[in-house]
Amino acid sequence: MALPLYLVGLSHKTAPVEVRERAALDPAVALPAALARLGKGVVLSTCNRTELYGVGDPGKARDLLLERGVEPRHLYQKEGVEALRHLFRVAAGLDSLVVGEAQILGQVREALFLARKHRATESLLEKAFQSAIALGKRARSETGIGAGAVSVAYAALDLALAVFGDLSGLAVAVLGAGEMAELFLTHLKAHGVGRVLVVNRTEERARGLADRFGGEAYPLAALPQVLGQADLVVASAAANRYLVGPEDLPRRPKPLFLIDIALPRNIDPRAGRLPHAYLYNLDDLKRVVEKNVEARRGEVPKVEALVEKAIADYLEWYAGHRVREAIKALEERIFREVAQEFPQGDPALWRKEAGRRAHPLILALKGQAWS
Repeated sequence: MALPLYLVGLSHKTAPVEVRERAALDPAVALPAALARLGKGVVLSTCNRTELYGVGDPGKARDLLLERGVEPRHLYQKEGVEALRHLFRVAAGLDSLVVGEAQILGQVREALFLARKHRATESLLEKAFQSAIALGKRARSETGIGAGAVSVAYAALDLALAVFGDLSGLAVAVLGAGEMAELFLTHLKAHGVGRVLVVNRTEERARGLADRFGGEAYPLAALPQVLGQADLVVASAAANRYLVGPEDLPRRPKPLFLIDIALPRNIDPRAGRLPHAYLYNLDDLKRVVEKNVEARRGEVPKVEALVEKAIADYLEWYAGHRVREAIKALEERIFREVAQEFPQGDPALWRKEAGRRAHPLILALKGQAWS
């Protein structure tokens, strides 16, 4: 009997963002309704994909996505081992926009959690997603698929760690309060920096970001004062002119490291010529990112081998699962027959007689399964 798993979905590979937005299932309303409609299923819904996994007929899943305004050409459908292989590749980071990205593994785990919460899982799906999560962990611990910075914000953090080794106790100044600044501070938070100083043209916005990360907020006019206190400066403000020039950097006994990830640039390149200042720009970081992305691609064959091993393990489990389910159904059927045959008998005697009759049939079932 073929593996009855199915998958219907779309991703960044098959659909533009406006289509992916229509397909997305929010966890509060749309996702519970989708699971209720599927009966049994798991929904993986992220900014880059919406995938519906289930057992049996994929028709309901396909209809659900079509009704949300997704055209058939944007959908893919996989069944049996191919559905399982796709799930495993997703969890391992092989199907991501950025190969090896770590966020997808948490999203797969969350998808299983939500399906359990709404009582929508069953044995094949439960085992498939548990296996996918275990595989994702193995891929990242046993290969280099997740190694190295592959975003500018991560690369900036890696550079800071390479320069200082330990960021604890340092004063880090962030110029700008936009998405890139927030992303960098999110990465930075785990490394125990001493002070976070947020500088922005709008002080209110600087305060909002600083409060989130236990930092201090300053208006743009206070930038010279902040530069005098900082060990590391990360610039990501939206500006049409240089905000930091060589004249703004006071002489100091210890070096000042500047990372300019803004476009247009925030820091005058001449600042990097000062003997106490070390300046890195977006091109420097992108070279690091490109090198790391290429290194990750080199790890793909190792992860593919782990995927195939996980598929083989799952199919071995599935073979045993089918036998166990067949034995359970056989025992229940024979017990009912015995109970009908001896309506005045004792349930304990029914079980004993049913066990005696079922025994040779169970042996035959096991022999057929493993022959």
